[in-house]
Amino acid sequence: MALKSYKPTSPAQRGLVLVDRNGLWKGKPVKTLTEGLTKKGGRNNAGRITARRIGGGHKRSYRIVDFKRRKFDVAATVERLEYDPNRTAFIALIKYEDGELSYILAPQRLAPGDKVISGERVDVKPGNAMPLSSIPVGTIIHNVEMKPGKGGQLARSAGTYAQLVGRDQGYAILRLGSGEQRLVSGQCMASIGAVSNPDQTNVTLAKAGRKRWMGKRPSVRGVAMNPIDHPHGGGEGRTSGGRHPVTPWGKPTKGKRTRSNKATDKFIVRSRHQRRK
Repeated sequence: MALKSYKPTSPAQRGLVLVDRNGLWKGKPVKTLTEGLTKKGGRNNAGRITARRIGGGHKRSYRIVDFKRRKFDVAATVERLEYDPNRTAFIALIKYEDGELSYILAPQRLAPGDKVISGERVDVKPGNAMPLSSIPVGTIIHNVEMKPGKGGQLARSAGTYAQLVGRDQGYAILRLGSGEQRLVSGQCMASIGAVSNPDQTNVTLAKAGRKRWMGKRPSVRGVAMNPIDHPHGGGEGRTSGGRHPVTPWGKPTKGKRTRSNKATDKFIVRSRHQRRK
């Protein structure tokens, strides 16, 4: 997919750069593979806002994507590629030989008519899925499970991928996009290739309204507020806050490490914070 810009008929059109989705399916998704999606407005089950600046946005239906890929040794044909409003990557509608339809994350270089398959030992080509123990070292992968049978959690966003760089006592060593290297069980499934739509990083929305259509509300800087509203607020004239950056509730931010999961520290071979050589 390429990028497209627009004639400068207005200030917003002048700066607008979007991904050209001409090659995608233009109809509606398969109804049996969709379900309703209610808006949470950033609120949790107690009704409290836990993710700020979320609300509004266009109505969506959720596409049920198969992140597990556990239907082994049944070949499927890619029917079409589709846009999914719930993620940055494109999705592919596949039809198994027994007639079942399913959505999967579309990798780069996957086209309608291609064959994909999951199994213990299958060809190393984009769209195929197999356990990490069967994938050759050096392979680019995506949609990687962290626990066997849980479904892919790593490298699912547009253009992302992980690389299998080694093996160690039943575990696979993965290098993630952040630079982190971590151990993942060899029984975990992964799909071959990098995720589709790498041009997503070059999109320019060009106006605030387009962000509102996506359900993102405005963000006000703390230094622009009054002292009652934010620790950075107040001061005579313009200030930069006068203290290390904090949230409205005084918690350190911007650089403060928040990871505190000692149970999984042993799986991190190399931290993403270590300087790359």
